[in-house]
Amino acid sequence: MPDESPPNLRSYTRHQLALRNGQDRPEIWVAYKGLIYDVSDSRLWKNGRHYEHWAGQDLTTELADAPHTDNVFDKFKVIGRIVQNRY
Repeated sequence: MPDESPPNLRSYTRHQLALRNGQDRPEIWVAYKGLIYDVSDSRLWKNGRHYEHWAGQDLTTELADAPHTDNVFDKFKVIGRIVQNRY
């Protein structure tokens, strides 16, 4: 499958993603398949929680348990991509 992500995306570490959990900072972000989505405006992600899922995390492995497909991410803006921590 070709990479269909927008060009020139900013890179974020998992630590930086974790800070966008709706509690440490006002942004509410989640990652899926290497891309980071801004879900801040979703009523289903208020306070950084969506059922048993928490914002600021990579949800790739958790989607298999969800009652929806990965098409749910189509309605959210891609704002970056995950890179390995640089330590």
